[in-house]
Amino acid sequence: MTHTIIIALAVFIVVLTVLSIYGVIPALRLVPDETKFDFMQFRRISFPISAVLTIVAITLYFTHGLNFGIDFKGGTLLEIQTKSGPANIAQLRTQLDGLNLGDIQLQQFGGPSEVLIRIAEQPGGDQAQQAAVQKVRQALGDSVEYRRVEVVGPRVSSELLAYGVVGLIVAILGILVYLWFRFEWQFALGAMIANIHDIVLTIGFMSIAQIDFDLTSIAALLTILGYSLNDTVVIYDRIREMLRRYKKMPMTDLLNHSINSTLSRSIITHVTVTLALLALLLFGGKAIHSFAATMTFGVVLVGTYTSIFIAAPILIYLGVGENRGGEDNKPSKP
Repeated sequence: MTHTIIIALAVFIVVLTVLSIYGVIPALRLVPDETKFDFMQFRRISFPISAVLTIVAITLYFTHGLNFGIDFKGGTLLEIQTKSGPANIAQLRTQLDGLNLGDIQLQQFGGPSEVLIRIAEQPGGDQAQQAAVQKVRQALGDSVEYRRVEVVGPRVSSELLAYGVVGLIVAILGILVYLWFRFEWQFALGAMIANIHDIVLTIGFMSIAQIDFDLTSIAALLTILGYSLNDTVVIYDRIREMLRRYKKMPMTDLLNHSINSTLSRSIITHVTVTLALLALLLFGGKAIHSFAATMTFGVVLVGTYTSIFIAAPILIYLGVGENRGGEDNKPSKP
């Protein structure tokens, strides 16, 4: 049923696109041309709100912590499917509790016969983890099909976490250097602050929602960085163009004009990405749930807001456009 709905929606979108190209139906305009919305008036609200949310996110990280997945914590993960109808979670838990393997979590996902088994890290290194897998196989016998078995040792998990953190830091520094060469240092600093803001809030969301933090979460954070950077660069490029064209326009008006001129493109992009992420979140299954949930929050709720209400107005406080000419060029008081 789900696949039928997705195929029908895809066909519907393709038909509408073709009809629009050939002029059978008028082109869809989500945003009217020449919008003149005053985004800069919200900077006195957006910055305090973002500061409070950032403090809350950092506090959650140090107090509530992250729900580290098996990639970063170590242990054993088994994905099974029962052969004789729907899985009986209570019966499976009873069978596994008698193995004395410590904390064992069972979670049903996907179909009624699919179960995810998480076994806490066993003392004794990799051999102990393999022995735990053998105990589970013996206890469940041939009544289930093993679709995935992953064993991650503590040393490997700590290395993966360290590499993930290093990857995020290198990505942020690379963005800083790239924007420094392409624009000015104020643009680079503004984009870096916006990107760190996105990452911190997303990690805070993962902490409060206790979403599994694993390798796919690192991939999601890097993707959020790239998406937010792309949207910010589009706005920054238009701002740079406007700075060259209008020598005496107040900075607040120039920023509003730049954002409004890219608003149609931004909304269409965000709507398209949102639809794709919602499809992954609702129909993607447990395997990519943490990735889809993180991406949905980071791109839809944080990245879109940051590009307009943080990355652009912060240029006023960094002094962009102050030395373009006479007194009329000075920005209005922030």
